[in-house]
Amino acid sequence: MTKTVEIFFATPSPYTYLGMPAFRTICDAHGVTPVFRPMDLVGTVFPATGGTPVPERHPARLAYRMIELERWRDHLGMPMNLKPKFFPVSPALSSKMIVAARDGLGGADKLVTAKVGDLAYGFLRAVWAEERDIANPDTCKAIADAEDLDGASLVKAADSEDAAKAFAADTRKAIDNQVFGAPWFIYNGEHFWGQDRLDFLEDAFEAG
Repeated sequence: MTKTVEIFFATPSPYTYLGMPAFRTICDAHGVTPVFRPMDLVGTVFPATGGTPVPERHPARLAYRMIELERWRDHLGMPMNLKPKFFPVSPALSSKMIVAARDGLGGADKLVTAKVGDLAYGFLRAVWAEERDIANPDTCKAIADAEDLDGASLVKAADSEDAAKAFAADTRKAIDNQVFGAPWFIYNGEHFWGQDRLDFLEDAFEAG
C-alpha cells in the first residue's frame, strides 16, 4: 500500500522554499508519496485562523523574522533574497497551475508526482532566489517550461473553473484540518508545522 503525506503550502512561502528540498529527499528515501496542496494562506487561511500578513506584523516580529530567515538560509546554504522584489505576491496563478498539473485539470496533462514537485519548487525558487514575479503569466509559463513541462497549457489550465475549484478545495481542506501556517505536513493523521519539524516527520515515516 502506498504511503502518502500531504503538504499544505503557499507558493510565496519562504519556509516552504527552505524546506522543500529536504522534504522531497526524505519522502524519496522512505518511499512516501507527497500530495502537494497549495493554499491561499494570506487571503483565506490567515483570516480564518488568526494569522497576520507579513506587512501588518509588529516591527519586533518583522525584525526577528529577518534574523530567522537569514539563519536558515545560511544554515542550509541555499540562495535566498531576504527581501525579494516580488513579495508579497498573489499565489493564485502558480497554485492553480500546480493543482491543474496534479489532477489533470482544464485540459492539462496529469503529471507524475515528481514533476508536480518540480513545478512547485520552481515557483518557490522564483520568488526567493530569482527575483521573479509568479503572478505574471509569462513568468509562470517560463518557469514551467524550464522544468520540461508545457507551460502554455498549464497557464491556460489555471484559468479553468476546475482549477479554481481545486485550489479553493485545498484551501478549505487546510482550514478544516486546522492548518494555520506553511509548510504544514499531515502524515497518518499527525500534524507537523514548519520546515524545522522535518526530523520529526522523518521519525514518523520510519515508524510506519
